Amino acid sequence: METSLQPGAQWPAVSPAAFAASAAHPPLTKAQKLLLPLGVLLFDGLFWQEKRGVNLLLFGLFVVAAQLVLLPRVAAVRRSGYFWLAVAGSLFGGAMVAVYGSGVAMLAWAASLLMLLGYVNQPHLKLVLYAVLTALNSAAQAWLRVLRGVRAPRQGGAGVRRGWFYGRLLVVPVVILGAFHLLFAVANPVYARLSGRALALLGSWLARLIPDISLGHLLFMALGFVVVAGAVVVVPVFAFADYESRFGEFIRRQRDGVASFGVRRPDFRLKTRRALDLRKEFYAAAAVFGLVNVLLLAVNAIDINWLWFGFEPAPGFDLAQFVHEGTYVLIFSILLAMGIVLWFFRRNLNFYQPGLRWLRGGATVWVLQNAVLAVSVGLRNYYYILHSGVAYKRIGVCFFLLLVFFGLGTVLLKIWQRRSAYSLVRLNALAVYAVLLLLAAGNWEVWIAEYNLQPRFRSVDIGFLLNMPDRVLPTLQARRAVLNHATQLTMDSEYGTGQVITAEEAQRRLDFAIHNAKAEYAAYTHWQGFNYADWQACQALR
Repeated sequence: METSLQPGAQWPAVSPAAFAASAAHPPLTKAQKLLLPLGVLLFDGLFWQEKRGVNLLLFGLFVVAAQLVLLPRVAAVRRSGYFWLAVAGSLFGGAMVAVYGSGVAMLAWAASLLMLLGYVNQPHLKLVLYAVLTALNSAAQAWLRVLRGVRAPRQGGAGVRRGWFYGRLLVVPVVILGAFHLLFAVANPVYARLSGRALALLGSWLARLIPDISLGHLLFMALGFVVVAGAVVVVPVFAFADYESRFGEFIRRQRDGVASFGVRRPDFRLKTRRALDLRKEFYAAAAVFGLVNVLLLAVNAIDINWLWFGFEPAPGFDLAQFVHEGTYVLIFSILLAMGIVLWFFRRNLNFYQPGLRWLRGGATVWVLQNAVLAVSVGLRNYYYILHSGVAYKRIGVCFFLLLVFFGLGTVLLKIWQRRSAYSLVRLNALAVYAVLLLLAAGNWEVWIAEYNLQPRFRSVDIGFLLNMPDRVLPTLQARRAVLNHATQLTMDSEYGTGQVITAEEAQRRLDFAIHNAKAEYAAYTHWQGFNYADWQACQALR
C-alpha cells in the first residue's frame, strides 16, 4: 500500500531517537494483540490451582498454533527441519503428560516448546542448547517490550497520562522487588513468616475489594502474561546465532605462513617448526593410544571373564557398592577417553599423512574397547536390577549408556570424516533430546512397582514404592500379598537406609496411602488436570 502526500504537504517530523526505538521495537500486530489477552485467559483457566494433565497439551497446542499464525508464509522457519522437530516434540510431550502426567513428560514438553520458540527466533540455529537459551533470552525481554508499547488513552487528560507514565515506570522495580522477596523468604524463615502475614492481610483486603480475585491469583495472572508474551512476541536475539556461525561441521586444515598467489613469501622456518610440532604431537598421541589400549585390553579381558559369562555374586557380596562405585568410575573413564580423542583430533593432526593411518587405527581400537567397557557397565547395572530391583538411577544408567554408545559412534565419525567438535555436540544434543522424548513415553513408576513386587525378591523397599505418584497404588493393591511373604520390608528411600518394618505395618501404610488417594481423587473434579493414568488409577481403587 503506497502513501502519497498532497501538494505542499510535508512529512511529519520524527526524531532519530524515536525512529531507532520504533525500528528496535516495532508495534504489535493485530494477531499479537488478539493472542496476548486470549493466551493470558487461557493460561489462567488451564493452570490456576490445577494439576498437570490435559491442560499442558492444550496450552502447547495454543503456542504451536500461534507460531504458525504469526509466521509469514515465506519464512525460513517453515523450511527448518529443527522447527518441525520441535513442533512434533511439543505435541508428543503434551500428549504424554495427558496420558501419564509424569514429571519427565512435562520436562520434554517444556524443552520442546523452548526449542520451538528458539528456532522461530533464529531459524538458522542448529544447536538445541542455543535454541533454548535464545528462547529464554527473548522471553525475558518480551513482556517489557509489550509494556513499553502500551500507551495511555488519547482522550485522557494530563493527570491520566502522568499516572500511566509512572505506573509503567514502577513495573520493573516491583518485579525486582518480588524477586528479592522470594530470595529472602527462602533464606530467612522469620522474614518468610512475617512477610506471609503481611501478604495474607493484603490478600484479605483485596478479597473484600474484589471478591473473586486474590493476591495470589493476580500474581499468577502476571506470570501468565510473562509466559504468553514470551510465546507470542519475538524479540530477536542474535548472540547465540552469531556465536554458532563461527563453527563448521568439518575440520579445515590450517596453513600458517604459506604464500597465497605470490602475495607473501612463505616462511620456511615457520613451516619447519610447525611440522616438527605436529610430529611431536603425533608421537604423543601414538604413545597415549598404544599404552592405554594395552591397559584397557587387560581391564576388558578381566571384565569379560568375570562378568560376561556366568556371573553369580558370592554370599555376602556387596552388590550395591560393586555397581555404584564401579559404574561411576567406568563411566568417567569412558568420558575421559572421548575427551582425549577429541583433543588429539582437533586440528592439523587429522592431516598428518605419515602417521594418519596408524593414528586412526589406534584411536578406533580405543573407541571400540570403550564400547566393550560400556557393555561391562551395562552388565553391572543388569545384575543389580536382577538381584535388587529397579530404581530411577538404574533406569537412568540404561539410557545414559545408550547416549554413550551413540557418542562413541560420533567419535568414530570425527576420526574418519574429520568432523569438528561442534558437529559432535550438535549430534549428541539431538540424541539427548530424543532420549528425553523416549523417557517421556514411559509409565516408569508403574513398571518399577510391577517389577519390584515379584515374589522372587526377598527384600522389598516399600517406602520407595509408597513415595511414588498415586497412579502406582493400584499395582501395590493388586500385589499386596507379596508384602506378607517378603523376608524383609524396609522404609528405605532410593538414596539412603532406614528402618525395617513388619508386614502388618506395611499393609497399614498402604491402606493409609490408598485412603488419601481416594479422598484426593474424589475432591478433584476439574478437567484441566485430567490425565489418563490418574483416571485409570481412580477407577481401579474404587
